[in-house]
Amino acid sequence: MQPGDPRGIGKYLNLALLLPISTFVGFAIGYGLDALFHTRWLRFVFLGFGVIAGFLELLRELNKDI
Repeated sequence: MQPGDPRGIGKYLNLALLLPISTFVGFAIGYGLDALFHTRWLRFVFLGFGVIAGFLELLRELNKDI
């Protein structure tokens, strides 16, 4: 990858945003299900799922470079 290559910038920007976005999406799904079913614990379960999914995808993307 050459310095200033836009494809490299987009790839690493994607990696930087991957974990926070997947965490937020997991929490949002859990929050919506909590509101639908009148519970309080689903948001934390789906928050955990979002974090795990973000880390797994981050590891997959980083292993492509090796």
